[in-house]
Amino acid sequence: MSRRSLLLGTAALGALGVAGTAGCSRVSSGDALARLKTQGTVRLGIAGEVPYGFVDDQGEFTGEAPELARVIFKRLGIDSIQPVATDFASLIPGLNSQQFDVVSAGMYINKERCEQVIFSDPEYQMLDSFIVRKGNPKNLRTYEDVVKAKAKFSTGTGYAEIGYAVAAGIPEKEIIILQDQVAGLNAVESGRVDVFAGTALTTREVVKKSSKAEATDPFAAIVDGEKQIDGGGFAFRPTDTELRDAFNVEIHKMKKSGELFRILKPFGFTENEMTTLTAEELCR
Repeated sequence: MSRRSLLLGTAALGALGVAGTAGCSRVSSGDALARLKTQGTVRLGIAGEVPYGFVDDQGEFTGEAPELARVIFKRLGIDSIQPVATDFASLIPGLNSQQFDVVSAGMYINKERCEQVIFSDPEYQMLDSFIVRKGNPKNLRTYEDVVKAKAKFSTGTGYAEIGYAVAAGIPEKEIIILQDQVAGLNAVESGRVDVFAGTALTTREVVKKSSKAEATDPFAAIVDGEKQIDGGGFAFRPTDTELRDAFNVEIHKMKKSGELFRILKPFGFTENEMTTLTAEELCR
C-alpha cells in the first residue's frame, strides 16, 4: 500500500487498456466541459496513492477518487476516464500545464493550493495519526509530544503534515522525508525513526498486518491555536469553473443520497470522514 508511489509508466497505462497517450499533448482552451463531452474522455492526474488513486493487485486502476470520478463524469456525459500518473508534487504543475484535465487524488484543499487551482467541494474530511512502535513507548500522540520527547520524526513527500510539524516546533531540517506510508512503516519497524505522520485513514490501513507497529488515535493538528481538519477534493484549472461547478452539483446530490459514502466505504472511509465542509472554507 503506497501513498505516493506505485507510479505508472506508459507501459502500465497501456496494460490497463487505456486509450490514447500519457497526456503530454496540449489541449484547446474554451469550455472544458463541452470539449470533454466531445472527446468522450477525461484525463485524471493520480499519484499512485492508496486509497485515493492507484493500481490494485490485479492491475486495475481504482481508488476512492477515480471510482467517484467514473460515476460523476459519466453523468456529465463523459464515458471514459484515462489515468495519468505522476509524482504527488507534480500534480498541480501537471494540471496547469495541461498534462491532464483534473487532479483525481483526494488532494487536501488548502490556501496555498487554492492560489494555483480551483477545487470541488471535498468528498471527505480527515484527521492526522502517527505510526509508532507497538505500545507507543514514547507516548507520541500529537506533534507537541514529538517535540517534548525529541523523537525522530518522519512524514511523506509533499504531505501537509510537514507544515503541521513545523508549526508545532519541529525544525524542518530535522524532519525525515520518506516516499510514502509504507516506507514510514518500515522505518518505524526498523527503529530508524520513532514516528511517521500521515492521515488517520492511511496509517490505520498500513499497520493492519504489522506485528511491530500501530497507529495512534486520530487527532487534529494545532496551527496558530486553531484545530486543523483537512478535506480532500478534485482540483481543476482556474479557467474551468463550469466543469468544476457541474462536478459540484453531482457530488452534492451524492452526499445527500448517501451514494458518496457507499463509494468511499470500500476504501476504508468511515461515516466520521464524511463532511459538509466546502472548498471555500478550506481555502481561507
